[in-house]
Amino acid sequence: MFPNLVNDPAFNVASLSAAINILPNNYGRVIKSGLFPIKGIITRAVVVEEYAGVLTILPTKPLGSPGTTGKTGKRKVRTFNVPHIPHDDVLLAADIAGKRAFGSQTELESMNTVLLDRLQAMKNKHMITLEHLSMGALKGIILDADASILYNLYTEFEISQKEVDFLLGTAGTEVANKCREVVRHIEANLQGEVMSSIRALVSQEFYDKLIVHVKVEKAYANYAAAQDRIGGDLRKGFTFGGLTFEEYVGSAPDGAGNTRRFIAASEGHAYPEGTNDTFATHCAPADFVEAVNTIGQHLYAKAALMKFDRGYELHTQSNPLPLCHRPAVLVKVKTST
Repeated sequence: MFPNLVNDPAFNVASLSAAINILPNNYGRVIKSGLFPIKGIITRAVVVEEYAGVLTILPTKPLGSPGTTGKTGKRKVRTFNVPHIPHDDVLLAADIAGKRAFGSQTELESMNTVLLDRLQAMKNKHMITLEHLSMGALKGIILDADASILYNLYTEFEISQKEVDFLLGTAGTEVANKCREVVRHIEANLQGEVMSSIRALVSQEFYDKLIVHVKVEKAYANYAAAQDRIGGDLRKGFTFGGLTFEEYVGSAPDGAGNTRRFIAASEGHAYPEGTNDTFATHCAPADFVEAVNTIGQHLYAKAALMKFDRGYELHTQSNPLPLCHRPAVLVKVKTST
């Protein structure tokens, strides 16, 4: 008999959502770094106040309460709607047939094993999507899957994007001075925030030109020799001029099957590490009855019995909005030569 999960507490929305959040995260350099901690909200939008380039998250209020009013001067209050990202799949009876070893698992245990495998595959798609959104937040321009702009933090808050051309194809370029320009700009725009270091995630083209530049190659050779002794990956972090450069190769196909690089060729993006509240992923609750007026979590999952008991429809969703609360600390680096 095909197991009925609908009334089993191990397979309700809370249990399935807990399971999908616990499953391993197999995608995402930015996500795994912990740069954008998950912060749940109880509404479908994030209200922020901007003052001199700094975004401050405002408190939620009961329905019907008067809204927060922006103060005079350069203070502005804006609302960011949190993206809704649903993803569906099915678990058919045919997917379970033949999966149970005799005497080793019950039908319910077998179903649980196959279900977790399916949830893992679904979670992987949500995670690469979150990586894409997070990288957009690091750039200050958050894009949808089709490359349309969800939010441009620079135009939203009338902030000029800082860009430094390293001119790595020019032998006379003082690369250390370019690094210091990036570092000083970030330091000047922290505005009371703290940091431990500055990292630049760069394309492979940028990285390859950097390490062979005449003003850098000697320092890189010494770094490479030290890494060889400890067996480290040379691309995971080369520090020069106060900047730690890391090669980033993230990419993913969109709905049309076109593979899109998260960092364009010959470009990179620098940002501060070790901050307190400069970065966060704001997660809204799911549009389930059970989730009304609850604090949002990153992933939700639900199962519903199909017609004629042929299997289960699986629904997952995430409602995340990664934000940089100080867009002025984001620096685009590039090499035009």
